[in-house]
Amino acid sequence: MGIVWLALWWHNFFLLWSTIDSQIRYTIPEELKQGYVVGKLAKDLGLGLSEIFDRKLRVASEAGKQYFSVDAGKGELVVNERIDRETLCGQSASCVLPLQVVIENPLQLHRIEVEIRDINDNSPSFLTKELTLKIAESTVAGMRFPLESAEDPDVGSNSLKSYTISKDDCFSLKVNELRNGRKLPELVIEIALDRETKAVHQLLLTALDGGNPVRSGTSQITIIVLDNNDNVPLFGNNVYKVSINENSPKGTFMVKLKATDNDEGQNGEVKYTFGERTPESVLSTFDINPVTGEMFLKGELDYESAANYEIDVAAKDEGIPEMEGHCSVQVEVIDLNDNPPEIVLTSKPSPLREDAPSGTVVALVGARDLDSGNNGKVTLQLPNGHPFSLKPSFSNNYALVTSGVLDRESSSEYNIEITATDSGSPPLTTKKSIPVTIIDVNDNPPKFTQPSYNVFLKENGLPGSMLSSVSASDLDFGDNAKISYSILESKVQDVSLSSYVYINSDNGSIYSTHSFDYEKLKVFQILVQAKDHGSPSLSSNVTVHVFILDQNDNAPAVIYPSTALGSVSHHLMPRSTKAGHLVTKVTAVDADSGHNAWISYKLAEATDTSLFSVNLYTGEVRTKRAVSEQDDSSQRLLIAIQDDGEPVQSSTVTVAILVEDGLNEPILDLRQKVPEPSKKSGRITLYLILSLASVSVLSMVTFIILAVKCVRNSRSSGSCCMRRDNFDGNKNPNRNLQIQLNTDGPIKYVEVLGGEMMSQSQSFRSCLSPMSEFSDFTFVKPSSTTDFKEMINVLDASLPDSAWTFESQQIPLKKKKSVVPPLFIVCVKLLYIGGNWNTLSNLSIQSISNMLNG
Repeated sequence: MGIVWLALWWHNFFLLWSTIDSQIRYTIPEELKQGYVVGKLAKDLGLGLSEIFDRKLRVASEAGKQYFSVDAGKGELVVNERIDRETLCGQSASCVLPLQVVIENPLQLHRIEVEIRDINDNSPSFLTKELTLKIAESTVAGMRFPLESAEDPDVGSNSLKSYTISKDDCFSLKVNELRNGRKLPELVIEIALDRETKAVHQLLLTALDGGNPVRSGTSQITIIVLDNNDNVPLFGNNVYKVSINENSPKGTFMVKLKATDNDEGQNGEVKYTFGERTPESVLSTFDINPVTGEMFLKGELDYESAANYEIDVAAKDEGIPEMEGHCSVQVEVIDLNDNPPEIVLTSKPSPLREDAPSGTVVALVGARDLDSGNNGKVTLQLPNGHPFSLKPSFSNNYALVTSGVLDRESSSEYNIEITATDSGSPPLTTKKSIPVTIIDVNDNPPKFTQPSYNVFLKENGLPGSMLSSVSASDLDFGDNAKISYSILESKVQDVSLSSYVYINSDNGSIYSTHSFDYEKLKVFQILVQAKDHGSPSLSSNVTVHVFILDQNDNAPAVIYPSTALGSVSHHLMPRSTKAGHLVTKVTAVDADSGHNAWISYKLAEATDTSLFSVNLYTGEVRTKRAVSEQDDSSQRLLIAIQDDGEPVQSSTVTVAILVEDGLNEPILDLRQKVPEPSKKSGRITLYLILSLASVSVLSMVTFIILAVKCVRNSRSSGSCCMRRDNFDGNKNPNRNLQIQLNTDGPIKYVEVLGGEMMSQSQSFRSCLSPMSEFSDFTFVKPSSTTDFKEMINVLDASLPDSAWTFESQQIPLKKKKSVVPPLFIVCVKLLYIGGNWNTLSNLSIQSISNMLNG
């Protein structure tokens, strides 16, 4: 049964394939030895010998055995196993074995056909080597008795061609050719038999094929002559045709046979049986009622195993001798859609790069159905939503190709479910999943967890401490997702950034290489790059803003009084001084910022604590009462200056005050002698008045010019501006003058401050144009930040000691007095900057003030 099923399957399969135009066709005889060269496959496909290895050429066959292989060294298609055409194709006239040649990298599919040519390797054979017939002597001449047909698996000219029988005067041989081409030998009685003359006849039936040389098979026929039973049972038809569905259940009625015998009694009673040479496959599938002649289905039918049956039925009477008649029952099995389609994966899918272009072949897929007609027509479908499609190739073969963009990050593996549906009614469906792995391509740059990073770092930290840590992730896989961190080279204050910090390339931790000083560096940026290990590598950058936080690491520095020439500052004060007199003003700055730079003053020690007091915020030293004759002429004050930081930083300054009698008497005498001025005094007074007038006029003209210029350039970023800020709550304005400088070298502006140092109630700044350094003069808003240490350095470098003393001298003013004295001082500064300081450097500030007050 297995061989017959396989032969029938291949018969239908090859009939289906024979309708397809093949690319390459070879013809070979069957029964070739292993290693026989079928053809030069590589040459016929246009491939070089090296491509056989590189592209992994292989031959795939849908048959149960691998009959052919490829000689990789020569590129030849050779026989791999003995081929029996009769086993493959049975009685089919054409025997074509289709092969699929699969070539990878890139994936290609070629179809070749190998036609198997029949050779006369099989002799005709009879199923029964000895046959016994019982014929009544009364049988009339011309009566025919069917004999067993011989079988020859060969086809064409090598198949069964004729029969012969040994010579006997009583018998001859008649060959009857059936509708399907089958030759049925029949024994014909030529003359009446005479049992008494010869009771047994021995005949040799020979079957001959058409091969060269001719092959033959024989069967021994023994004929026993019986006494009279003159009539043979006769069937109504010689051939009965029956059609039955292959899914018919057991016991299904098929046909009722009827044979009649004209004899009477037992000679006319007929019983029905299958012929003696009926194969077992028929006996196990069909049954016949020996009395009624009704045929029933005994077993299961399968169209794919056997599409039709031809059954020999005999009707025998019970006479002596026994007579029998024969008929043929042809059973056609009707195919039903009882076989689901089958999906065949010709080549396993290889991993696919996610940047594979559309149309890339993923795998080769075939479909087949053992049913026939529409029941065997198969269509393949893919579900929607996958970037794949099926491209028809030939004869129910398809190429699975890409039809869209692949993204491993969205889906790293696809289980492509292919649905095969036949055209039967109802249709049958089969599904098969094909896994396709997507290989990662480095198409995603690293991405930082934050758009930027802010780091707040205290100054004076230990070198090697961690500042911050950045982190980036990469959606890719493997080396494409491994990230290394680095700092892009840049400069901070003309110094390479790498000298300040370094980064751990593995985890993105940033460390300092030395301690930071807020007073030198307040903020800087680090540009960090994250780069993956892909090829080519991808990267992204992020900025890390590092803010240095101020610590109270600077003690207040005393600006005035200057102690450059000694550790003690000396001042003169008349004994006639009243209470509230401004003796001097201590001015200090702190290089820190915020609360760390808030300064307070207090009197730590004094020769007489009841005589002097120090303002907590301004540092003004004033008399608490009038100086008496009993007070010592030499007073010594130790003033402590401290900031508001944590911990507190402090410094001290010592002020020596010499109380002198009659310090103001020369001026009083001068006032008394005004009506009679001497020639020398009058000349000095005249020079002073002319100087004051000239400076006042010059100042007014300068103010007007700068005011007009500021109005014109109010919307631009010029160097000139004017602003005055008044704050409510400033009840004790401080009348003092201070000079402040920018930090880039030469003096660019002079600032006049009014009010308490902490309140900043009034503030005027004189700016000098960058283009003409000393030509412009105006008022501007208070400076938000001033580096006092650099200011001191600039003052020390640019001004003589006398100028410094003059600048720092505090001039008490009264509200009812004119604003000329502070204006005059500003103008004097301008004159100095312009190079005319020597003209006024020898004048005493106190004497000028007294003269103006007078």
